[in-house]
Amino acid sequence: MKKYLSFFRIRFQTGLQYRAAAWGGMLTQFAWGFMYLLLYNAFYAAEPGAYPMSLTATSSYVWLNQAFLMLFAIWGGTDGDVLNSIMSGQIAVELIRPLDLYAMWMARAYAVRLSQALLRCLPILAVAALLPEPYGLRLPPDPAAALLFPVSAALSLTLVVALTMLVYAMLFFTVSANGLRTIVNTLVDFCSGGILPLPFFPEGLRQALELSPFGSLQNVCLRIYSGDIAGTEALRRIGLQLFWCGALIGLGKWLFTRCRRRVVVQGG
Repeated sequence: MKKYLSFFRIRFQTGLQYRAAAWGGMLTQFAWGFMYLLLYNAFYAAEPGAYPMSLTATSSYVWLNQAFLMLFAIWGGTDGDVLNSIMSGQIAVELIRPLDLYAMWMARAYAVRLSQALLRCLPILAVAALLPEPYGLRLPPDPAAALLFPVSAALSLTLVVALTMLVYAMLFFTVSANGLRTIVNTLVDFCSGGILPLPFFPEGLRQALELSPFGSLQNVCLRIYSGDIAGTEALRRIGLQLFWCGALIGLGKWLFTRCRRRVVVQGG
């Protein structure tokens, strides 16, 4: 366990050094956050009662999504060193190390996401909290939501890391990462509520996505915080998150085992 914590610490400290990139990303997320709020405000002003979430809850969802974008966006925690090692053939060096490749890359994936999110989230949350009602970030509606939010957020992070590991595993069977990454990033962003909260989707599609692993990403924890999911429903959703975390981690480990047996190194 110590060696994997060392990989986490080294990658985390490296990620904290990219402050200029973090400031640029932060300004971009402010721009997107305000743009989303202007769009939602126009729709709510036209017909306030026609939407499944209140404007206050939607605003909190938007700001949390922007603040923790690097935690929950599938593209946010992709490690360029890992991609380069697979594509260039340097993965051969990783394969001969007496380490669990899945655990090592998973530790690095956690570190990349947490370091990038830590650099960006606090200013965004601070500014959002100062905005007037109903456009700002508000506290959770009750103590239960405040307690369940970090639990659900941790599971969402684990799930997106598990999905990232599946992408890494699939890259063993391709000669270029660009096509696969584009498809996966677009699919996950759309289906997880990264572009539009899932309650705004048509009923049948919404139910299907909420049962899928995509619906257990930021969709759950952000809606718990805003009060859109509460009580026993929140506990049921957290249970579904636990199930998908176990299922995807198990699938990822199985794929990595097959990759080690069948990989053909073409680069180097």
